[in-house]
Amino acid sequence: MREVKTHLEFLLEGESDEVVLEALLPKMLPPEVTYAFHVFQGKKNLLKKLSERLRGYRAFLSPEGKIVILCDNDLQDCRKLKEHLRDIVAQAKLSIFSNTHIDKKGIVIIRLAIQELEAWFFGDVEALRQAYPRLPENLNEKKGYRQPDAIPSPWIKLEKLLKTAGYHPGGKIEVARRISPHLDPSRNRSRSFQLFRQTLMHVCQC
Repeated sequence: MREVKTHLEFLLEGESDEVVLEALLPKMLPPEVTYAFHVFQGKKNLLKKLSERLRGYRAFLSPEGKIVILCDNDLQDCRKLKEHLRDIVAQAKLSIFSNTHIDKKGIVIIRLAIQELEAWFFGDVEALRQAYPRLPENLNEKKGYRQPDAIPSPWIKLEKLLKTAGYHPGGKIEVARRISPHLDPSRNRSRSFQLFRQTLMHVCQC
């Protein structure tokens, strides 16, 4: 009997998200799991083109395939954003995967990075300091940084921290390339990251 191998199609807001997942997924998933990235030009572009993209998947997605939509929350109401994404999925006549509800065979996985994917960097201060050693060792104990997902505008915060420490960070992509290789999924304190990780592990049964 042929072994069924999971394939994941990731729909991402931008190139920095792809950089992060390229580093993280090999640490999280079995080697037999395959995946591909489809990068949009920001959140608005993703939401605008999502319906058409999902309808396209109906024609060629294999039975073992899953679609993962990863979207920044960006201070939006989480419930409203998820409802909007669910509506788009429903209009494309695809089912939604759920960890807890009956439909665990759903095709589409919706996950939010709260507030932005850069919050995942604050969830792993050791990785941050490996990439940028002059950052404070006790950063996660400082007021405003104890809960990664509660940090408003994490990218702006991170950029300011790096400049204060004497670094010239460049853009999101450059920073992601420096930090991502050091990220350890098991120690990340971001709740939104751990939910993302647990869902992928559940889907891939690892």
